[in-house]
Amino acid sequence: MTTPILRENFGLLPHGPVVERVRLTGAGGFEASVITYGAALQALRVPDAHGVLADVVLGHDDAAGYGRTRDFYGVTVGRFANRIAGAAFDLDGARVTLEANDGANMLHGGVIGFDRALWTIEAVDEDPVPAVTLRHISPDGAGGFPGTLDARVTYSLTGLGELTIAFSAVTDRPTVVNLTNHAFFNLDGVETAGDILGHHLTLAAERFLATDAAAIPLPGPPRTVDGTPFDFRAGALIGARIRDDDEQLRFGRGYDHNYCLEPTDTPRLAARVRAAHSGRVMELLTDQPGVQFYSGNVIDGAAQGKYGRLHRQSDAFCLEPQAWPDAPNRLDFPSARLNPGETYRHVSIYRFSTL
Repeated sequence: MTTPILRENFGLLPHGPVVERVRLTGAGGFEASVITYGAALQALRVPDAHGVLADVVLGHDDAAGYGRTRDFYGVTVGRFANRIAGAAFDLDGARVTLEANDGANMLHGGVIGFDRALWTIEAVDEDPVPAVTLRHISPDGAGGFPGTLDARVTYSLTGLGELTIAFSAVTDRPTVVNLTNHAFFNLDGVETAGDILGHHLTLAAERFLATDAAAIPLPGPPRTVDGTPFDFRAGALIGARIRDDDEQLRFGRGYDHNYCLEPTDTPRLAARVRAAHSGRVMELLTDQPGVQFYSGNVIDGAAQGKYGRLHRQSDAFCLEPQAWPDAPNRLDFPSARLNPGETYRHVSIYRFSTL
């Protein structure tokens, strides 16, 4: 009988600390591997239409690989995922200055975000489902963000072929929070697969945030997807219009945009992706107000990934449930503020099946 949870040594980071890995196994061999460095989803083994298992997320084979390069493969991103313009914002009349690490802007938490932290394993549970909870305490002023932030993320196998990722955080000072998982998916399997341009994507969003060349949302309301290459409401191949002569596609070198979802308090279907070759289908359900769709535009093969592979442009896609980018500077966007006494919560479900 397969052990539902296996806790093991994943190796050393280049600067010395030991990284642990927890493998959660469900029915049919469905398995999620989570490491303490970056609280990252290191592997996700999913059966295809014939029951053959394959790993469908990019990553590295050992801890040293994650320490050598910052490619965000499967990591927990924080304190604020995506970008904050000018690496600054106003909070209660005071100017908050952050670390600029993307030109003049802040990206994914700054120079040392949650993806570069060694999280602690707080709990490992088999009942009622295989699950692991990791914790990270970010001190006041880390990356420039105010408040000590006590963050947790729980990975759990909540159903047949279903992975749930639940985030929570509390603070001792008013601050902003936007956590997400940054998995790079290829539903044909990353061991041998090619690009994801033939994956079929459906996105349940009527609006998206157009950006400037630095990927900062433009002034004004979100744009409609109607009549644009960004319309995936009825479903389309990711590569069908990715090379259209569109300014937004030129800025992002493909898709790298926030899709605006209808408000909800519980996870609802946001996206569905299917791969004709393997027959795998992934549905994303989330309670977040947006999802960043990224078509792997700047993956450049500079660092070796798992299975000796060098991944290149459009070898994987991301669907990152999150708050809207630059929300701390935009009163017209859903708020990302967190006050003492409140709890930040984010639940996203990745549900796998076959055609």
